[in-house]
Amino acid sequence: MERHRRRISIAAAAIVIVAIALARSGGENVTPEGTPNRLIHEKSPYLLQHARNPVDWYPWGDEAFERAERENRPVFLSIGYSTCHWCHVMEHESFEDPEVAALMNETFVCIKVDREERPDIDGVYMEVAQLMSGRGGWPLTIIMTPDKRPFFAATYIPKNDRFGMTGMMTLVPRIAELWSTRNAELVATADRVVDAIRQASAGAAGGDLDLGAAVLETAYGQLRDSYDLRYGGFGGAPKFPTPHNLLFLLRYWSRSGSDDALDMVETTLHAMRRGGVYDHVGFGFHRYSTDAEWLLPHFEKMLYDQALLAMAYTEAHQATGGPEYERTAREILTYVLRDMTAPEGGFYSAEDADSEGVEGKFYLWTTAEIREALDDEEAELAARAFNLRDSGNVKNEATEHETGANIFHLTEPLPAIAKSMGLSEEILAARLETIRQKLFEIRERRVHPHKDDKILTDWNGLMIAALAKAASVFGDDSYANAARRSADFLLTTMREDGRLLHRFRDGDAAIPGTAEDYAFLTWGLLELYEATFEVRYLSAAARLNEELLAHFWDDEGGGLYFTADDAETLLTRRKEIYDGAIPSSNSVAMLNLLRLGRVTGDPSFDERAASIGRAFSEQVERYAAAHTQLMSAIDFGVGPSRELLIVGEPGADDTRELVAAAHARYVPNKVVLQRPADGAGELSGIAGWADAHAAIDGRATAYVCRNYECELPTTDSAKMVELLTTP
Repeated sequence: MERHRRRISIAAAAIVIVAIALARSGGENVTPEGTPNRLIHEKSPYLLQHARNPVDWYPWGDEAFERAERENRPVFLSIGYSTCHWCHVMEHESFEDPEVAALMNETFVCIKVDREERPDIDGVYMEVAQLMSGRGGWPLTIIMTPDKRPFFAATYIPKNDRFGMTGMMTLVPRIAELWSTRNAELVATADRVVDAIRQASAGAAGGDLDLGAAVLETAYGQLRDSYDLRYGGFGGAPKFPTPHNLLFLLRYWSRSGSDDALDMVETTLHAMRRGGVYDHVGFGFHRYSTDAEWLLPHFEKMLYDQALLAMAYTEAHQATGGPEYERTAREILTYVLRDMTAPEGGFYSAEDADSEGVEGKFYLWTTAEIREALDDEEAELAARAFNLRDSGNVKNEATEHETGANIFHLTEPLPAIAKSMGLSEEILAARLETIRQKLFEIRERRVHPHKDDKILTDWNGLMIAALAKAASVFGDDSYANAARRSADFLLTTMREDGRLLHRFRDGDAAIPGTAEDYAFLTWGLLELYEATFEVRYLSAAARLNEELLAHFWDDEGGGLYFTADDAETLLTRRKEIYDGAIPSSNSVAMLNLLRLGRVTGDPSFDERAASIGRAFSEQVERYAAAHTQLMSAIDFGVGPSRELLIVGEPGADDTRELVAAAHARYVPNKVVLQRPADGAGELSGIAGWADAHAAIDGRATAYVCRNYECELPTTDSAKMVELLTTP
């Protein structure tokens, strides 16, 4: 992950170079094997994975820090998540090892944090790691004073020294010695780190530039410069999907007519769909590709990737009519609804890369397994289409030797493969689907990867948005129904004293919501309103936005803090604008504000949105392409934007015709409202301007407004589309 790359000079570097004798390795504090530690009472799947480690783990809380203060011990903070491959490696290598655990228990008070449960804690200490070392990732290892001031940061640490890496068996005794003999230096280092992190946080939002069309050109140019002409995507290996780059490029194409922008989107979407980063047997996307060709993935599957990629493929279909985009979006949603949906209606967080202790084992096939599962003709067809070899198409990353394992992937479009086989595309597709179903049934009998079954409000908000958008574009009510179930669950279960909660698992809703929870769920509700025109979702979106501004807004500097004004006090109160693996809360909130401004007719929403851009303008100007979700918001703000009001009887054929026509065309910068012909009803309280519009001659009528100027009404869907799409 990329964040700030500035390094600071710290005395902590001495930790890994000072050679001293090992501290005694007594084991009196080791938790007996199999005996649960304090994590056994937690709900997080990640914490529960460590609940029987011999390390005397604490969850984050006062009890741990009070003990550290009372006994004058440094704190060992380990942050990860349940589907993190290298987190598993460090656990098996060190945290399950009695020898390492003995050293840790004697030296530290040890704390485990699930970064998905507590993104506030993770964000602060990931920033620390970036500032201290220029690197970040998970597992994240922080060593700090009892008052939470860090003096050492690292990611994965092996048990023993190797290849220049200091191992836990060396590192822990060194820190123990330094803590007892050079404590003042470590505390001084911690003070400098805290000062630096606070200065960096204060400087994250700065500037007063009014970001406009020029920054869109800059962002496009930077993406074009980093674009991989051969394989699609941006940059080299490892290669991440980053769907918000593609969503912005579609908007840029719509604005400019740039064929190059559209080509970048289409080439990337096709390459990802054909590559091994896509699960051709069970659907859904893996986390990222370890190579530049989208071939060999890191096999973890995340809910947010499915949501954002489903949106990208849905919008690509809307923009181009390409059938492969619709098929891919639907397959992603099939995977989510089949494997990632909770009985309560919410969506689970992730699936692991590993099964039976091996990364990717669930997804890989030998040709012998293929021949056993299929008849001879089917096995030959699968091998030719999906590039399967007896020697395997997956090499050992360390030795480059062939492993005999295969990952399904396509090297050509389906029509080209069909032509090379002398088949029609339809016949080939039908045969491959038969093969897929047979292999899927067999794969289902394998040991499945671990599923992180907690429900997160923010990631569910993204999935609601994806399902609602697909429901609108594809006219599929099943997607709208799934989005409704999740939204209703969140709006009822994930609230306490009127405020959002972040995490639900095993019957327990807990942890105060962050700005991402509010912004992402608001996004989902706005999309769900446009898919269903149920005003309750629009009302809920408006209420959440009010709560977000009331508790997260910075009245002095502008923009949104990540945590609420009454949240736990950490080293610093951060703001996020970088659109990394997921978009930032400020970027999403900016677009939400603009949409709500068009819905309500209230210009104060536009001013709030513009102030977010101004607040972060200096950072955005330094590298606009790192803020592509923000670019989509700016694109909406620059305009032209459209407001479409359809007045007609809900469910009537003429109303449905206008709604379907509006959703079918790619017009990204619009809001769509619908009210009954006999009065605005509930909509009046939110969009009072709609009251003045009536149906013409008893027929469903469309009112198209652009940049606050309204055209003459029409009952003709073709004319409505013309008004929506005319530059």
